[in-house]
Amino acid sequence: MSAHKNIVVGVDASRNRSGGAKAHLIGLLNKGNPLDHGIRQVHVWAYRSLLDAVPERGWLIKHNPAELEQSLIRQVMWQTLRLPAEVRAAGCDIMLNTDAGTMSSVSPCVTMSRDMLSYEPGEIERYGWSRARLRLILLRHIQNRSLQRADGAVFLTRHAARVIQQSCGMLRRVAFIPHGVGDAFQALTHAQAWPECGTRPIRLLYVSNAAWYKHQWMVICAVGQLREQGINVTLTLVGGGSGPAQQKLRQQMIISDPHQEFVIQKEFVPQADLPGYLAAADIFVFASSCENMPNTLVEAMAAGLPIACSRRGPMPEVLEDAGVFFDPEEPASIADALRKLIDDPDLRKRLAERAKELSARYSWERCARETWSFLADTYKKIND
Repeated sequence: MSAHKNIVVGVDASRNRSGGAKAHLIGLLNKGNPLDHGIRQVHVWAYRSLLDAVPERGWLIKHNPAELEQSLIRQVMWQTLRLPAEVRAAGCDIMLNTDAGTMSSVSPCVTMSRDMLSYEPGEIERYGWSRARLRLILLRHIQNRSLQRADGAVFLTRHAARVIQQSCGMLRRVAFIPHGVGDAFQALTHAQAWPECGTRPIRLLYVSNAAWYKHQWMVICAVGQLREQGINVTLTLVGGGSGPAQQKLRQQMIISDPHQEFVIQKEFVPQADLPGYLAAADIFVFASSCENMPNTLVEAMAAGLPIACSRRGPMPEVLEDAGVFFDPEEPASIADALRKLIDDPDLRKRLAERAKELSARYSWERCARETWSFLADTYKKIND
């Protein structure tokens, strides 16, 4: 067993496929120094394109098993059958599972919780009796077991910790460590001049893929209501989508904007391009009813935009008093929140400045420091 100042950490990043999960690993390895916490070496298992995106460090060793470039079934089989032996061979003292959906039995370990869709009350019912719903039920069972057997659990928000522990039970050791926000967003100084009457429309922006819990069609309906009130406003939806939620979105576009005058939907946009969209917007809208941590909301906060936001989930915890909140399933509520921002320049300025101020909490430096510290402290507690 290693000395407390000679810890070797393993990181299973094989399931880090979403933009937020990839950004987390890059931030963790790029902005923190595990040596400051008694960790002498870090082994990371991930697929090749993700490993290529993380920095080279003297304390970092990268592993790219062939199975991680193959099908999901092969990935899960590797995680279940092969990873424990690879971790032992690397001499790891403690494992960081970056996804609670892990099938790995490596111990001791710290497990991160990222997914809320299986847990948030009312959300799973949106999927009816479908394959997607059965998948979410199975995922909740897997995540509960993973969190229960872990020596420590990391949650991104207190809301997520509270709701998930109502399902899996109170966990023995918990940390609240939110993601950071990229430097490109923090560097934005939103200086977009508010449109004078008749010069151009007020530009709204909503960044998220189409999903049942994102409620883009409700936002489209709300924007239609504002235009009926004589307010020249447009909406850009960034993130694309597919399946029933995308169909619902397109149907509402046809109803509310049959001539395609004021609603534009963009496909998925690389994170590096998002600052440009934020800089061109006047108001940011976030209508999700289910998040573990709302990354695009924090990015809009860092950009210094006035924000109209859903009051569900962890959004009030993150945005606090820096936005106007609404019910994401009531178009009239969304329209009223937007109208408050549109009609009150002093409110827009005050909330945008407050959002920018709050966003400073969400740095990758802090995230990395607290994560390495929690891993080292958990290992020490086990061995003391």
